[in-house]
Order: sequence, then structure tokens, then C-alpha cells
Amino acid sequence: MKVSSALTARKSVRAFTSQTVDKPLVQELLRLAGHAPSGVNTQPWEVAVVTGESKIRLQQAIEGEARKGTPNSLEYKYYPDEWVEPFKSRRKACGLAMFSTLNITREDKERQREQWMANYRAFDAPVMLLFFVEDILETGSYLDYGMFIQSIMLAALELGLTTCPQAALAEYPNVVREQLNYSTSKTLICGMALGYEDKDALVNSYRTDRLPVEEYTRFFE
Repeated sequence: MKVSSALTARKSVRAFTSQTVDKPLVQELLRLAGHAPSGVNTQPWEVAVVTGESKIRLQQAIEGEARKGTPNSLEYKYYPDEWVEPFKSRRKACGLAMFSTLNITREDKERQREQWMANYRAFDAPVMLLFFVEDILETGSYLDYGMFIQSIMLAALELGLTTCPQAALAEYPNVVREQLNYSTSKTLICGMALGYEDKDALVNSYRTDRLPVEEYTRFFE
């Protein structure tokens, strides 16, 4: 697959088949993504690949905290405290695109909640990836991580896999650390659902808009 094709074909998949992903395929995916650039070649990524019974136990623990109403404790600020334009409208349009596709109305809070809870199960994908970084590293490593995560998503398409990057999987980091025995010296950045797309699932049929180049670019000649 050409890079240009992968870039335009990639989407966040929120429903997967039950087909398992073989461990060698995951290893190859991470090997390819490991060629992503990083400042002074720090390669700050640390990946937990969670499948099978380990995934079931972990997602039950995370979802259990969410259903109890435990406040999330994401270890860094992903979103602003106050949304302003144009970001406020883009965020709203993103949510409306999914809910309208699923025929979930504004008033149907229960279905909205259940759709959100699926985040904590990595949308029932067979593989949950979790990404950690050492606390001593700084903002530059988050930039490096973004390139690594994008590399995973693009390489996944070539290997016949699909993904959904998820900040929600980092909302209960202490639960994850306890379940997987990770040190408190590592920050949980985010997670990712990985598997084979359920192409019959309605939720996978919608796509979010992209801005034209002219709206975010200035040329100086």
C-alpha cells in the first residue's frame, strides 16, 4: 500500500471482528513503527500489548471504575479547559457525526453513555495497545510518540489491520499500572484498539471532515 493511500484510508475503527491477531503480526507492526524518528534517537516508546484474559481483566477493571463514576485521572492535559472556536465547532461536529450515524439522539443519554463505555473495552478489539513514557522525559518525547503512533496506524493498514487511537484508555492510569505491574515513574499517554474491522458495523461507516490545505497553511515565497 502506498503511503498516500494509507494516509487517506486510515480511520478510527470502533467495531472489530472476533478474529485474533497473531503475535508475530503485532511484533512486525511494532518493528516497522519503531523506525519512527525521535529527538537524539531517544526512542521513548514503551508498549504494553494486552490480549486474551489479561485484556478482559484490565478492561473490566477500567470500565468498572468508569461506571462507578470515579473521576478520571489522565496524567496530562489533552484538551483545553474551555473550548473556543473553531475547535469548539469541530469537536461538536465530530460527536454529532457518530451519534447521527448510530441514530443516537441528544436526549438518549443512556445510549450515549454505553457508546462511551465501549472506549474502555478498546471497542472489543482483540488487541489493546497501551503507550508509556518515562516521567523524566519532556514535551519533545510526546511529539516523538505522535510520530510513532501514526506509524503504527499506517503500517497496520498495510498488514490488513485497523486501529483506533484512544486517550480514554489512559483515564485510569493507576488501574492500568496495578493490573499490568507498571512503575509509577512512567506516564500512561494513551492506548489503541487493534484488530480487523467489522465492515458491517454501522459505526464504522462515518468519516470526519478534513480541512482544505488553504485553511491551515501560509506560503512565504
